[in-house]
Amino acid sequence: VQLQASGGGLVQAGGSLTLSCAASGSFFSVKSMGWYRQAPGKQRELVAFITSVGVTNYADSVEGRFTISRNNAKKMVYLQMNNLKPEDTAVYYCNDYSGSYYWGQGTLVTVSS
Repeated sequence: VQLQASGGGLVQAGGSLTLSCAASGSFFSVKSMGWYRQAPGKQRELVAFITSVGVTNYADSVEGRFTISRNNAKKMVYLQMNNLKPEDTAVYYCNDYSGSYYWGQGTLVTVSS
């Protein structure tokens, strides 16, 4: 499976962004997929994941602001981010729940105050 995250950018606090992750290869539809982020000087963390049947879970820090979704037919995973805060600034990555695949470059989200 190859993964390509996109959609990052510069946004003011309180703004919104939607990230997209395009997957290739087999077995995508049966994988739980996640969005991760890594802020400067910090470890990578899982912020949201979605199971193959659409059950979702979020980190406390993004609960109520972020929404993860997927389209199995298109092999896409999305992260709708609302009410963004400066502390959401990070490089965002998608991967399966176990972080099994190559991480790639991710997509940078910068939230200005």
